[in-house]
Amino acid sequence: MHNASPDRSLWCAAALMLAGILAMHQLHRPEITPPSVPLTRFPHRIESWSGTDVPLTQNVIQAAGLNEYVNRIYHATSRPPVTLFISYYRTQRTGQTIHSPKNCLPGAGWQPIYSRQLSIPLAGTKPIVVNEYDIVRDTNRVLVLYWYQERGREIASEYAAKFWLSFDALTRNRTDGALVRVTTPVRGGRGRAEQRAVGFVRAIFPHLGRFIPN
Repeated sequence: MHNASPDRSLWCAAALMLAGILAMHQLHRPEITPPSVPLTRFPHRIESWSGTDVPLTQNVIQAAGLNEYVNRIYHATSRPPVTLFISYYRTQRTGQTIHSPKNCLPGAGWQPIYSRQLSIPLAGTKPIVVNEYDIVRDTNRVLVLYWYQERGREIASEYAAKFWLSFDALTRNRTDGALVRVTTPVRGGRGRAEQRAVGFVRAIFPHLGRFIPN
């Protein structure tokens, strides 16, 4: 498995510095959370994909501190399914923060075998960089793409996400944000799985701005 990017120490130091500034300033004023469409209304039909909700248990929702979420399996004819998970937090100041898949998935028994950052071209806007993550459990192999969608930014690095969280809390009085994760089984070759997941990301991306505030 590949190691994290070499700028980790820089992002960590910057995030810690900003966190210290936040602590000194004692920002207790009401946090700004721009209005958005509830995630429950995220489209069930996207291009040729049709989605079925898989509700989380109340215990999981409470443990994760989720304000809103989508957990949905999308099917299309003659293709393996794609699962979309979006977790949204209106605030991350109260001790509940977005959980990194690199921590959660191994805790559920999935073992990582490969990771990298992948640039995905998008129509009409700049490419986004996401985390690509191969995991296995027993005989099952799954490809995962994920990134942090936070206050108008698409962020792959966990360390960069922490930096911008502290920065925006200080300068914009906002800590809202979301994790977007797309998973699909590796069947018929890894290249096809990657192509399928990337295509799905490109299909859902234009919809995200309605549900995750910029």
